[in-house]
This record gives sequence, C-alpha cells and structure tokens, in this order.
Amino acid sequence: MSAHDHLRRVERVERIARTMDRAFRVPLTGIRIGWDSIIGLVPGIGDTLALAPAIWIVNEARDMGAPKPLLAQTAGNIGVDWVIGLLPLIGDILDVGYKSNLRNAALLRAWVEERHRVPGDGTARPADYGEAMAL
Repeated sequence: MSAHDHLRRVERVERIARTMDRAFRVPLTGIRIGWDSIIGLVPGIGDTLALAPAIWIVNEARDMGAPKPLLAQTAGNIGVDWVIGLLPLIGDILDVGYKSNLRNAALLRAWVEERHRVPGDGTARPADYGEAMAL
C-alpha cells in the first residue's frame, strides 16, 4: 500500500475520531464533546455501542500493517475509555476529557508518517560545536 493510500485512510480515521470525540462545542465553554460522550450517557449500553467506531479504528490500523505494540496501545485506550464510561456520572465527565478515538488516530498518524518518512526530508540538526571543542 502506498503512502498516499495510508494517509487517505488515516484522514478517514481522523474524521471518525473527531465525530466521536469532539463534534460539538458545549455552549459558553471551550469544552468539546462528540457522539461517544452523548451515546455514553445511556448507562452500560451507550458505552458499549460507542465501541463500534473505536474497534473500526483499530481494525483500520491492523489492516494497514500497524505493529502489535501499537495495536495493543490502541486497544488499551479503548479499554480505559470503556471502563471510565461505565462509572455513573463521574465516568461521563471523565469520558469527555479522555478522547480515546483521537488518541488512537494520533498514534496511527504518527506511525504512518514515520513508516513513510523519506530519508533526508527532515531538517538537519546543527553540529554541536561545544562537544567538538572539548576534544
């Protein structure tokens, strides 16, 4: 799969993550919530239903060839989000701040960008002349 294809898939993952974690702004505040937080207000069932897009994100990462440690980290983020969401009221408040889908999208983007990085396309670090003078 080409870098262009991977980046296109990452952009789709990011769109879903934004929809789930920060689609709406709470009036008169800077707080952003998404469908995950809204659906999560339904005790038990809501948080479980919100797992579907989160699992889709992990599946996209797996399909793109993400390494097992990255998949484990994304699954861990989902697990934390799900467990937090199960706590009545307090869990709903904490769930607004955790945003596991955005975390997982960022992890996936970082991995894809690193995987498709072309040697020499970054900025060179200046030489450390202080170290050379010490010799």
